[in-house]
Amino acid sequence: MPPSKEMLTYLHQSTIYEVNLRQYTPEGTINAFRKHLPRLKSMGMDILWFMPIHPIGEKNKKGTAGSYYSSQNFFELHPTYGTKEDFITMVDEIHQLGMKIMLDWVANHAAWDNNWTLTHPEFFLRDDAGAFVTPFDWTDVIQIDHQHEPAHEAMIAAMSYWVKEFDIDGFRADLAHLTPLPFWIKARNQISTIKSNLIWLAETEDANYYESFDIVFAWKWMHRTEDFVKNHLPLQELTHVLHEQNHPYPSDAMQMFFTSNHDENSWNGTEYEKYGVYAQAFAVFSFFYKSSIPLVYTGQEIPVRKRISFFDKDALNWNEPITLHEFYQVLAIARKACNSTDDFSFISFPNNIMACKRTGANNTILMFINLDEKPVDIKYDLGNSCYKNIFDLSNYVHTGNLDWYLQPGEFAVLQSTP
Repeated sequence: MPPSKEMLTYLHQSTIYEVNLRQYTPEGTINAFRKHLPRLKSMGMDILWFMPIHPIGEKNKKGTAGSYYSSQNFFELHPTYGTKEDFITMVDEIHQLGMKIMLDWVANHAAWDNNWTLTHPEFFLRDDAGAFVTPFDWTDVIQIDHQHEPAHEAMIAAMSYWVKEFDIDGFRADLAHLTPLPFWIKARNQISTIKSNLIWLAETEDANYYESFDIVFAWKWMHRTEDFVKNHLPLQELTHVLHEQNHPYPSDAMQMFFTSNHDENSWNGTEYEKYGVYAQAFAVFSFFYKSSIPLVYTGQEIPVRKRISFFDKDALNWNEPITLHEFYQVLAIARKACNSTDDFSFISFPNNIMACKRTGANNTILMFINLDEKPVDIKYDLGNSCYKNIFDLSNYVHTGNLDWYLQPGEFAVLQSTP
């Protein structure tokens, strides 16, 4: 069941914000997080993706708090987050603010002490000795048996429960490609009868999964941008990976672009460790590349310059200045003038200058990003068109010959004016 035309337009103009509820506040509760909702709305965030909210398994738990992705019961809410009534209140407030909420969903594995191990042990794979099987080296979880259809039916029932009873707006599928595509197709078809136009985001790059999902992860781009910075690659490597990444996908495919998320931050480093002075530049690109749906991770607006612990409590400090609030706000507002029918092209420039043009029926955006290791003077003929710098609060309008001096990692984003 594909998304409606209205939903496609919405997604192409939206920004996703990933919520790490455990680490968001010292309390780590729903009610403590709710105080941030007006700020996130002001920042231009449209879709809140909540990392798994289920109780975490105690058996073979890692660290003092365990993995978010080791679910003990898919029908329950982690007790430290609050009550289901708290969750309902938060969902209502999110909707009243004009935002949507997605839940992170783990369909491939569960905690060793998941309630189904007692009521339906046949839902899980066993070895020759009859013991539950751990996928890969993830010793805190056990593998669901994807050949057992009742296990899939139970999982779809759990997903349906959160849509029907709590009015959530979609799912982010954890490692979607580890669960067979027919499951996701069946899940989407069944759950869409409860609520239409849900958002389906898959953590995969498998093009086949577009049969059930609206958005997939842009992992290739994220890895190549890191290689670009650390290994001093030529700019062609970045334009090439975009072509490589898009090649197997449908022409209207959407991909989620990001400079950080929970995995990247905790295991591979912050965006500043990976990109240095180019961190914000790559964030700018993620908002305006044609097929992109940009992601902002918990605390990037502060910004967070530490690796957030994955298995232990490690709360963020919101008492310090939130210095990048306006940065993301400006990007999100400018993005809302974009559309899926826009044309996107690269403008040829010497050195490592990424220059791009996105043109729609009533809106044109020009991006100039200095990915070089030295300052560069940008010269570009704007013709008779008038543009404003989206980051300039003055009323100064650019027209004619543009001449802009950019330091390494600096950028200029111009939006056409009437």
